[in-house]
Amino acid sequence: MSTILFSHPACLNHDTGWGHPESADRLRAVMRALEAEDFHYLERAEAPQATREQLIRVHDADYVDWVMSKTGLVGHNKYHMDSDTVMCPDTGDAALYAAGAVVAAIDTVLTGGAYSAFCAVRPPGHHAEPDQAMGFCFFNNVAVGAEHARVAHGLKRVAVVDFDVHHGNGTQAMFEKNPDLFYASTHQAPLYPGTGAAGETGCAHNIVNAPLPPGADGPAFRKCFEEHIFPALEAFKPELILVSAGFDGHALDPLANMRLSEQDYRWITQELARMARKMCRAGLVSTLEGGYDLYALSSSVAAHVATLMIN
Repeated sequence: MSTILFSHPACLNHDTGWGHPESADRLRAVMRALEAEDFHYLERAEAPQATREQLIRVHDADYVDWVMSKTGLVGHNKYHMDSDTVMCPDTGDAALYAAGAVVAAIDTVLTGGAYSAFCAVRPPGHHAEPDQAMGFCFFNNVAVGAEHARVAHGLKRVAVVDFDVHHGNGTQAMFEKNPDLFYASTHQAPLYPGTGAAGETGCAHNIVNAPLPPGADGPAFRKCFEEHIFPALEAFKPELILVSAGFDGHALDPLANMRLSEQDYRWITQELARMARKMCRAGLVSTLEGGYDLYALSSSVAAHVATLMIN
C-alpha cells in the first residue's frame, strides 16, 4: 500500500526572523529532498486547515482564539510569545495547516487511502501545551490528530512515539491524565525544556520517558527503544501509532549533542512500521517536529519517508 505526503505552501510563510533556527528553509530543504527520483511514487496532497473544534479538543478555547486573533494583526514587527516562539501575520494560518495536515493524514490512513503518511509542515507542535505556545510550537499537531482519531473515527487507544531530541512536554501534558492515550519519548537530558524524567509515568503508566545523556549514539538510542519503549507500547495495544518525528538528534544538529545518523532514523521507522502492522488497524502517521541542520534534516527525512514507503 502507498505512503502519502501532506504539506501546504502556507507553512513557508511563518516568518521567525533572521537567524532563527526554525526557519522556512527547513521545510524547503525537506521538500527538495522529497523531489528526488526515489520519491516518484510518493503520493502528495495539500493539507486543509484544522478547525477550531478540532483544536479545542486539546487546547483551551481562549488560547486558540487568542492565537488566531493575532493573525494578520502583528504588523511588521514580530510578536514574541516567549524568547524562542515568534509570530508574524501569517503564523496563525501556517499553524492551522500544520495541525490540519495531521488530521487529514489520519483520515486518509484510517479510511484506507494510504497505508502511511508523513506531514511535512511547520511550525512544529510537541512543545505546545493546552494554554501556552513554547519551543517554536503553537498548536500541538500530533495531539490534535490523536483526539481527531478518537472522536471522528471511534478509536479508543492512540499512541504517540516521539524521537525528537527534545522532550515533548506539551504532548505529555495533554496525555498524562488519560489512560487511553500513550506517549513515549526518547530525548537528550539535560536539555530544553527540562521535562521528561523517567519517573514521569502518567496516570496509568501511559507515559514512558527514556532520557539519554549528551553524546548518546545510535546503539544507546536503539537500546532505549528495545528495553523501555517497545515493551510498553506493545502492552498498551494501540489502535493507531502517531510519530513526532524530530531529526535534531542527528550528530550534525546545532541545538543538541546526540550522535544519531540517517541509519538510526531508518531503523526506528522500520521498527515502528512493523509494530503498527502487527498491532494496529492502520499504518503510521508521522509529522515533522525538529531538525535544524539543513543537510542532516533533509537526508534524515528522506531516509524516514523512504522507509515508510517500503514497510
